[in-house]
Amino acid sequence: MAVRASIKLLLVRAGYSVEMIGHPRTALQEIEDSKPDLILLDMNFTVDTSGRGGMQALKEIKALHPKIPVILMTGWATVQLAVEGMKLGAKDFIAKPWDNKKLLSSINTILELSKPKATQSSQRQTITDFDHIIGADPAFMETLAVARRVSKTDASVLIHGESGTGKELIAEAIHYESARADNPFVKVNLGGISSSLFESEMFGHKKGAYTDASTDRIGRFELADTGTIFLDEIGDLELGSQVKLLRVLQEQTFEVLGSSKTKRVDIRVVSATNKNLEEMVSKGTFREDLFYRINLIKIEIPPLRERREDIPLLVNFYLKNLQQIYDREGLRIDREAINWLKMQEFQGNVRQLKNLVERVVLISPTNKIGLKDFQNQYRNSNLIGSSDRLPNVGSISLEEMEIRMIKKTLAFHNNKISPTAKSLGITRSALYRRLEKYNIPHES
Repeated sequence: MAVRASIKLLLVRAGYSVEMIGHPRTALQEIEDSKPDLILLDMNFTVDTSGRGGMQALKEIKALHPKIPVILMTGWATVQLAVEGMKLGAKDFIAKPWDNKKLLSSINTILELSKPKATQSSQRQTITDFDHIIGADPAFMETLAVARRVSKTDASVLIHGESGTGKELIAEAIHYESARADNPFVKVNLGGISSSLFESEMFGHKKGAYTDASTDRIGRFELADTGTIFLDEIGDLELGSQVKLLRVLQEQTFEVLGSSKTKRVDIRVVSATNKNLEEMVSKGTFREDLFYRINLIKIEIPPLRERREDIPLLVNFYLKNLQQIYDREGLRIDREAINWLKMQEFQGNVRQLKNLVERVVLISPTNKIGLKDFQNQYRNSNLIGSSDRLPNVGSISLEEMEIRMIKKTLAFHNNKISPTAKSLGITRSALYRRLEKYNIPHES
């Protein structure tokens, strides 16, 4: 009773209309009668603290009312049970004792995202960061519409797309269109942080915390306090570091390395990856509980080859910028070249197209750029397979290049680890770590 009374007081003061239900036996009829916009569901109704009673209630609610969002609450059930609840359709999981601000933020976020599109404000009085993202393809415009809606909330967002599709650009737009726009936007490339340095980089350290810690260091999470932290390449994070990341995302607390004092932060989390995290979860290389923590909203960015009609728009945008940067107002690209660009695959996506246009402009002796200018620079830019030449800038990521080189060297040395490691200039243990990280088959 005390818990229900406290929550009702909190929600009423926040402007919500609240109905309290004391037992799951009467819940389904009450839900049918009142058709609530959202349900807060406690997972425990008896002295049994397994949470199974709440899980059964969740199944029954979602079976009859699949569109009503549900937030789970408990002080006893395990994280694994919470993940199970998310799989059954729950939108979020709040641990007791709850943080009022976090609870209200979760409710507001889920209610906002549950509104029909017709009720969303479609008239924007000012130009937003999303309006500076170039595109007209319907699928891409739908992606931007979802991202714009999400930006007004504190929802955790996972941005998925191939290398070069503009994941960081979307993340920045989400931040700068949010209520946190005047606060920090901190980018972290998790693929570039080793497990040994993860805590120092993310949480900071005190002077003397380890041998080389000659001064205090502020971690990325503390730098991002009151703002947004962008966790790029989250699919590259090692399992040991995933555990440490999960705790701070769940509790928004951490300890600086070398200090026993707990620090609390108020952050919004946006993550990005080009990996298939669902597949990684099934293989055990990415934690399921972390996946559900970062994946309240997923933004899928289509590759450039699926939005070919956007290529002329992007080319003209780049050309206008280059006219100013290189003081070449007369720059023009003929229609034949534009049509040819629309037919290319661009494995490096928008990044590759941008680099190609700039490279052609720099090399072309005249301001009129034609088909042959692009063909000469594009040739061999998508080197996937047998070519020994380095690919052009923007056509492949450093990680993809490393994977290809490891596979090629392994094949050359008939899958033998020692000569392969020697050829690559790394130790056997370093090679083994990379083989496991990239799931490359090998002999022991």
